[in-house]
Amino acid sequence: MEALKAEIARKRKALETADVAANPESGHKYYKRADLEAKLADDYRKKQAAEQLSDGGPSGRESSPDVFTSKSKNRSGPAEYGEEVRLPRKEVVRRLRERNEPIRLFGESDEDSMLRLKDLEIQEPEVNVGFRNDLKAAMDKIDEEFMNEVAKGEHSPTKNATDIKIADDGTTLDDIRKLSEGGGEKNPNVTREVISKFIKFMMRRWAEELNRRSLEEKITQKGKLDRGTYVQTEDYLKSLFQKLRNKSLQDDISANLFKIIVYSLDGEYVRANEVFLQMAIGNAPWPIGVTAVGIHSRPGREKVFTQMIAHVLNDETQRKYIQGFKRLMTKMQQLYPGDPSRSVEYNAVAPLRPSGGM
Repeated sequence: MEALKAEIARKRKALETADVAANPESGHKYYKRADLEAKLADDYRKKQAAEQLSDGGPSGRESSPDVFTSKSKNRSGPAEYGEEVRLPRKEVVRRLRERNEPIRLFGESDEDSMLRLKDLEIQEPEVNVGFRNDLKAAMDKIDEEFMNEVAKGEHSPTKNATDIKIADDGTTLDDIRKLSEGGGEKNPNVTREVISKFIKFMMRRWAEELNRRSLEEKITQKGKLDRGTYVQTEDYLKSLFQKLRNKSLQDDISANLFKIIVYSLDGEYVRANEVFLQMAIGNAPWPIGVTAVGIHSRPGREKVFTQMIAHVLNDETQRKYIQGFKRLMTKMQQLYPGDPSRSVEYNAVAPLRPSGGM
């Protein structure tokens, strides 16, 4: 009871301090909550203004909502949210829709929507990057490079201007085959080196194949799509190269990639594809990635090892470089065709051009 009385006394004292307990003009005994909130907001503004004056003017604190607009141009953020520059409404709507945010909340003005967009871009500047269309981004990059080549001169770009830059280290399939003889589980350093050299070799051969096309073929939609696929694959494999340099690639993934390379060098594309499927999808006897579906242990749970779990579902980074490596496997069969009985979809994956044997 004493605690309740103390709380009532505290509330009454706060109302007396706010000077809204009674309205002397109307003679009412009670007050409105709206009057109390307005009074508290006014006191807050006065307090913030006093703190800004004590801090030295415009460079002080920016907590007051009234001075936010005038101070926004002094912030370290983008200048487009300043007092003088305003984003068009169409641009605000476009950016909000890209973030799957409502373009207008209830009772919100255009300026409030712009300020809400600013707060979202400050808090999450790289939102939805993982859900972008990587192939479209690669195609846009190719179109931009093509337009830059056209803008450099009055005539159309030459064939060499549209070629892919190739870094040739002189590695051949025979070198990779000899190096793979000393790889495996006993020598992980050689295994990582074999994987790295194989990827660089196949990317170089793929680029050479694209560069041999005529200019008319390169500027067609199919030609741009082929190069866009190459650029996308190159971007996907960057994370794999980084893991190989840092020696952070998982042992089971490294071992499976090494097996795929060895089988591919021997022309055993069917067996290489089987190893790839085991690595990407797994062969667990129940749904992918599920190891425990209840409170009781399953009889065959001890049979679930790391190599039986689908790595392609672990995260987006693994999915990308595993997909990129699969494209290199397909390109290997195209450039170095083998026995149809040991190839995967031999009729569908026909050789691009006649090339030397393996």
